[in-house]
Amino acid sequence: MVSSSSDPSRVLVVDDSPFFRRLLTDVVDGSGEFRVVATARDGMDALRKVRAHAPDVILMDIEMPELDGLGAIGYIMAESPRPIVVVSAHVGPGMAAAIRALELGAVDLVAKEEERGAAATARFAERLMAVLRTARAAEIRRLDPPERREGAVAAATSQATGHAHLCVAMAASTGGPRALADIVPLLPIGFQAVVLIVQHMPPKFTHSLAERLASQSLMKVVEAQDQMSLEPDTAYVAPGDYHMRVATAASGARITLDQGPSVWGVRPAADPLFSSVARCFGPRAVGVVLTGIGRDGAEGLRQIHDAGGVGIAQDRATATIYGMPAAALHAGGADYVLPVSDIAGRVAVELTRLRKL
Repeated sequence: MVSSSSDPSRVLVVDDSPFFRRLLTDVVDGSGEFRVVATARDGMDALRKVRAHAPDVILMDIEMPELDGLGAIGYIMAESPRPIVVVSAHVGPGMAAAIRALELGAVDLVAKEEERGAAATARFAERLMAVLRTARAAEIRRLDPPERREGAVAAATSQATGHAHLCVAMAASTGGPRALADIVPLLPIGFQAVVLIVQHMPPKFTHSLAERLASQSLMKVVEAQDQMSLEPDTAYVAPGDYHMRVATAASGARITLDQGPSVWGVRPAADPLFSSVARCFGPRAVGVVLTGIGRDGAEGLRQIHDAGGVGIAQDRATATIYGMPAAALHAGGADYVLPVSDIAGRVAVELTRLRKL
């Protein structure tokens, strides 16, 4: 039974650590907005509790005995899909597994605090509640695992050389890793194009996201570093907690990173990147705004559009959270509103056209 709008949302806590089960329970029950209906010590226990209690949201650890978090997420999303938030450590194999969990349908992740104490608990509780509120609003569907369709839209199989002539800038938040897994592996190479990605994600996890996308993709994918040159056939993922921009220099366009104030409450944010892309690439840019809460990327996409570039927004039907794409459409920057499965193909069409400029 799903809770009514006036009742606290029902939460299942899954973690093999008694300490974290208690911590999560205390934070959730203390909110007044959510209540823990059950806890589970591993993935098999979680499946039993999902069937028995039908929670509205699940908080899921990754590294557990019997059945780990990835296995449990796969079963849950196939049998009875519902919002799942990954709660994972900053270090170790759990980081890569957390990215895989987001591809399997988990809507977001919260990093466990490495420190103990009241201040660390307060920081963790604030992040957890923000993510829970977003997860509660997510559109959840049964999802097939993302597959690599190598060469489906690829225009070439050899790496380009020299400086990037074209740019594809992408923004994503809640549900973004899944959308990126459906798009980036299919982006074409051989167009002298660079890809720049902002995914709202905690620090350190963006490195694992880049590695995961690299393992699936035709192009090279790396976490960006300050002053990197923009190489064609390469995708750069903004590191967590750093804004990423493009700056022109005598030797060609380069990436700059900074820890300036958050924009729309996030860092990295898409608007600073998109604005710089509009200035540096103008009509040779394609901007893409994917699933996510809020309006980050809307103003920047409009600037890309006004500079003569092309704007693309993900459609409502395939977005986990339609906030960012809806804001981009409302701001006037989206030339196309497309399901996630059509975005890579449209980018390929636009790059083919822009290459002639």
